[in-house]
Amino acid sequence: MCTHDKITRMDEQTVVGTWRDVLAKHAAVWCALEHELGTQHGLGPSDFEVLDYMVEQGGERYRVSELADGAHLSQSAVSRLIARLERAGLVGRSMCDNDRRGVFVCITDEGRERHAAASPTHRAVLMSVLHDAPDADA
Repeated sequence: MCTHDKITRMDEQTVVGTWRDVLAKHAAVWCALEHELGTQHGLGPSDFEVLDYMVEQGGERYRVSELADGAHLSQSAVSRLIARLERAGLVGRSMCDNDRRGVFVCITDEGRERHAAASPTHRAVLMSVLHDAPDADA
């Protein structure tokens, strides 16, 4: 085996190990967010991410595809999520005047209030799980 093959194999092992670490951290954060946001605020992590995106962007209305990109979800998953948030009174939907197929989503006052209440919980979970992780400084 030549030196190049050894380096490539070591690099591959490092990359795979890093990937598995990322997955483990993601799972730990997601689990904690599901528990804390769900029990304290009646929101799932994806629900919060969509609300958070709308609040942070500061716009009046968003296309579903924009929310999907912002929350790193598929468009179909966001469509179902939007339907749940709409039933809960946290967002509203309206048709695009120029494109009958287009749908706009806006956050309601109740959605802003729920986001404001849940945001400290969300940030505390992130700090707890990610900041206090053993290799957070690495």
